[in-house]
Amino acid sequence: MPPTLILGACNPHLAHRALEIEPAIGLLLPCNVVVRAIDDRYRVEVADPEVMLGIVENERLTAIAKEAKHRLQDAIAALHE
Repeated sequence: MPPTLILGACNPHLAHRALEIEPAIGLLLPCNVVVRAIDDRYRVEVADPEVMLGIVENERLTAIAKEAKHRLQDAIAALHE
């Protein structure tokens, strides 16, 4: 297995908002970012919050999922700068 690092990247504010709406959502929060070495480069992987939070089919989580996805996309984009 190539060198792998799992980072905790949970946003406490967004997580709290989601947990207030759906207390059981804790298992589905996309709080991990995985960094893997591939040859002489690194690959950064994140779960799609819209997919993860969409599993519970609670429309009140949609805005939180979209905000989390946007934040993760911005973070990934910053890696390419």
